[in-house]
Amino acid sequence: MRIIKANGIRMHIRIDGSPDGFPVLFSNSLGTDLRVWDALLPHLPDGLRFIRYDTRGHGLTDAPDAPYFMGDLVQDAAAILDTLGIGQAMMVGLSIGGMIAQGLAAERPDLLKAAVLMDTAARIGNEQIWEDRVRAVREGGIASLEESILERWFSRPFHENNADELAGWRHMLCRTPVEGYVGCSQAIAETDLFDSTARLSLPVLAIAGAEDGSTPPDLVAETASLIAGSRFEVIRKAGHLPCVEQPLETAALITAFMQENGIV
Repeated sequence: MRIIKANGIRMHIRIDGSPDGFPVLFSNSLGTDLRVWDALLPHLPDGLRFIRYDTRGHGLTDAPDAPYFMGDLVQDAAAILDTLGIGQAMMVGLSIGGMIAQGLAAERPDLLKAAVLMDTAARIGNEQIWEDRVRAVREGGIASLEESILERWFSRPFHENNADELAGWRHMLCRTPVEGYVGCSQAIAETDLFDSTARLSLPVLAIAGAEDGSTPPDLVAETASLIAGSRFEVIRKAGHLPCVEQPLETAALITAFMQENGIV
C-alpha cells in the first residue's frame, strides 16, 4: 500500500512494472477502485511503469464531503504525476476516469503524451439523471441501485456464467463510500467537455464495450469524433468494463495504439 498526500487529500496509489519504464496512469470508473485494472495489466507490454490510483472518494483514497467538481478530480490526477516527477505519460481512463483524462489533457497538456478513453464521453447523461441517482443513494444507499448498475456494467453472458466474480464486483460497488459516490456523481452531472475535448491534439484511442448500458458505443464514438486523428474501437461481448470482461482484446488494442505512437 502506498499513500501520498496531494491536492489536499490522501490518495492511494499503486505502482507496478518497470521503475524506469514509460509511465501509464490508470483512472478507475465510478463505483470501482484501482483493482478494476487487475486483469488487464498482465497482458500489456513489458517495460512499462503502471501507476494506478483510487479516485477521490473511492477505495482507500480520502472521501471528503460532497460535492466534488471535475476540476478537483483533474487536479488530483495532475498532482499524482507532479508528485512522482512525471512530465509525460499515457493515461487510460474508464468512464469518469475517461472524463478526467480528457480534462487533464486539456488543462495540463504537458503531462500527457497520449490517452485511451474507455467507455466514456465528453458528457455523460444529464443533470436530472444524476440528481435522481444522488437522491436514491442518499435515501437508500448504493445497494438500492446495485442491480441496475451491475446490469449496465456487464454483458448478459458474464451475469449468467460468473456468479462468484459478479458478487465481488457487487461488494466493491456497495462498499464505495456514499460521499465518494455522490461527490463523483455530482462531478459528472456538471461536466460538459465538448469544447475542450474538440481542441485536443494528442493521440487518442477510444474504446467501447458493445453491450455497455452506461456509455453506449454511439456515445463513445461521438466523443472520439471530436478529436482529430483519434481511433474508435468496439469490443464485443463486453459491457461498461471491457478491461474486466475482455482483458486480452482490450490489451491488444492498447498495445497496438502504443506501438503506433512510439510508446513501446
